[in-house]
Amino acid sequence: MSNAAAEFLFDFGSPNAYMCHRVLRDIQRRTGTQIEYVPILLGGLFKLTNNRSPAEAFAAIPSKRAYDALEIQRFLAKHKISIFRKNEFFPVNTLLIMRGAVASQKLGCFDAYVATVFSCMWEQSLNMADPAAVHGALEAAGLDAQSILEATEDADVKERLGFNTQRAFARGAFGSPTFFVGDEIFFGKDRLREVEEEILKQKAG
Repeated sequence: MSNAAAEFLFDFGSPNAYMCHRVLRDIQRRTGTQIEYVPILLGGLFKLTNNRSPAEAFAAIPSKRAYDALEIQRFLAKHKISIFRKNEFFPVNTLLIMRGAVASQKLGCFDAYVATVFSCMWEQSLNMADPAAVHGALEAAGLDAQSILEATEDADVKERLGFNTQRAFARGAFGSPTFFVGDEIFFGKDRLREVEEEILKQKAG
């Protein structure tokens, strides 16, 4: 694959980030470009941008919430994603699992960690704000849960997550999922076609 600059800024707490995750492999295959996963803390980004989650922002607009639910069903059907489940603990405080993502990069098990935690959040509906639940889920997936959770307390792990989040804000991001292809920014699962088109455009020069 090429080294084209394509990035996926994500937080496990976003169902739309999960849905993007499920289809990014196909985009990478079609474009021959590796998309870099960048862990950010969505709660921190919301504070920086004075943004709110759609569930909170549109709580008093039933028609908007109904339309969003319809768009989710359309996306799932289009991409043949049959195992998505709304997390019964949503919204989830993702600080621990996002630090875990950075820790897993440090420990060399990032891809397996990401796949496991996305599955636990949006397929198994586990409470991934609970350290015991996180430990059990990681162990069940064959990951070194103890080492990962211990590493979430490392200063460099905390600093890296904060850096990623601050940098996302500085580049114009306000939520998750956000994509960058070079300097071009795209937000949301509904922009995946444009992301793919921009990757191919930049590769063509």
